[in-house]
Amino acid sequence: MSAAPPRRSYSGYGRFTPLWFLAPAVLALLVIGIYPTLFALVTSLRQYNLTRSRDGFPFIGLANYQQVLSDPTFWETLGRTAKFFLCVMPAEIGLGLGIALLLHQPGLGALRALARVSLVIPLATTYAVVGLLGRLIFNRDFGIANGFIGLFGVPAFDWLGNSAGAFAAICIMDVWQWTPFCALIFLSGLSMVPVEIEEAARLETGSKAALLRNVQLPYLLPGFTAMLILRSADVLKLFDVVFTMTRGGPGAATELISVYIQRVGFRVFDLGTASAQALLLLVITIILARVYIRFFYREIE
Repeated sequence: MSAAPPRRSYSGYGRFTPLWFLAPAVLALLVIGIYPTLFALVTSLRQYNLTRSRDGFPFIGLANYQQVLSDPTFWETLGRTAKFFLCVMPAEIGLGLGIALLLHQPGLGALRALARVSLVIPLATTYAVVGLLGRLIFNRDFGIANGFIGLFGVPAFDWLGNSAGAFAAICIMDVWQWTPFCALIFLSGLSMVPVEIEEAARLETGSKAALLRNVQLPYLLPGFTAMLILRSADVLKLFDVVFTMTRGGPGAATELISVYIQRVGFRVFDLGTASAQALLLLVITIILARVYIRFFYREIE
């Protein structure tokens, strides 16, 4: 029996070489994620107001957090953001689930692939462009929203100049943009259902509701949990669409929490208070994520 050939030794390869492959990702995480968070934490503990920079930025501890928690406007905008979330999420979940179930039907062929491609278009549209589209769609003089309701004899409505209309407009644009995302998440969950089990269930029961509840739902819950976490974080930081469409107006009708933080940080230039508000939103996001995982996530057995 011949001896095994000696292993080749690659020059320059050592036990630390894998770390060099991880270095770019770690560096990007430090620059994009960790450093801004640490900077916001340090800023939130100081009187960091750019209009008083001559006096320096003294350390004031938790005073900014106390000010935020006692600020009624902060709670009003946070409540308005929660109202926005409760308005858009049921519509996006319902429409997304309906689209996913429709595309999951057997026998669609190339139509399914075409529909999946079309679902990506709203997701690929940037927030600012969505806001500009919203301004055009809900324009009082030439917007297609008034053109559509005019077909039913309804007079033109000043959507963006009315509190209820402006809030409804940003909700509609959010539903348009993110319903495809929900549909794709649900569709990926449905694709994980074993074909044999699903076909047997279809033959055994003619009820689509029973099929969804007993067979498909366990495979939808992990994606549904991830979708809730991502959409909650996105709604809490939603700024571009609202600012482009309404600037938070009329009045404060569409001033969500992110728009309010922008106003505090870059109009009043109180970066200390704005940083404290942003970090409180981060804490709220983490708490919501834990709640979603606790109540909705289930392992697929």
